[in-house]
Amino acid sequence: MKKNYLTKEQRLQFVLPENLKFILIGLLLGDLYGQIQKTSVNVRFRFEQSTIHKDYLFHLYNLFQSFCTQAPKVNTRLPDKRTGEIYSNIYFNTYSLPCFKELYSLFYLEGKKVIPSNIADLLTPMGLAYWIADDGCWNKDCKYVVLCTDSFLLTEVELLISALNDKFDLKCYKCKHGNSYRIIIPSYSIPNLQSLLISHMPPMMMSKIGL
Repeated sequence: MKKNYLTKEQRLQFVLPENLKFILIGLLLGDLYGQIQKTSVNVRFRFEQSTIHKDYLFHLYNLFQSFCTQAPKVNTRLPDKRTGEIYSNIYFNTYSLPCFKELYSLFYLEGKKVIPSNIADLLTPMGLAYWIADDGCWNKDCKYVVLCTDSFLLTEVELLISALNDKFDLKCYKCKHGNSYRIIIPSYSIPNLQSLLISHMPPMMMSKIGL
């Protein structure tokens, strides 16, 4: 059974491998949530998905389990007031650790998630794969990928588009969605995207790049 409490010395022993750092960068562009608790100076991450994506969540847990306090748990919410439907999600938390502070300082400003100005230097094919797995969707009719960047400012979306185009030549463009913007990876760039990501994409999420 894992410890819920670690000493300062034990926390300092954790080192984030390069491949997991690349994955975290992609996930931070998606739904991954970072937090500094009131009782800590260190950072913990919360991984959360709808239960329909539990296989993907357990895939992430298998990657990060040595950094985690407990195995994933299911959280069942109260029935939706409009539909009466009951929605459940599944989640796990990491320990609060010093090795996460570098990424937190890049992606958070006063507790709000932001896009680092050097995102083009940070984003790798592995990171892009997990970004799409986490927050992308495949449009079957148009055969393109949509990145749901609704929570980011227009300037941040444009920064992400520049990174994707300059680094991976994906010829992305933005699309208005309500009061926000999403990123489209067009159909003519999909063969390039698939070739770039096929060795990095979580197997259960291959459909998000049309495979």
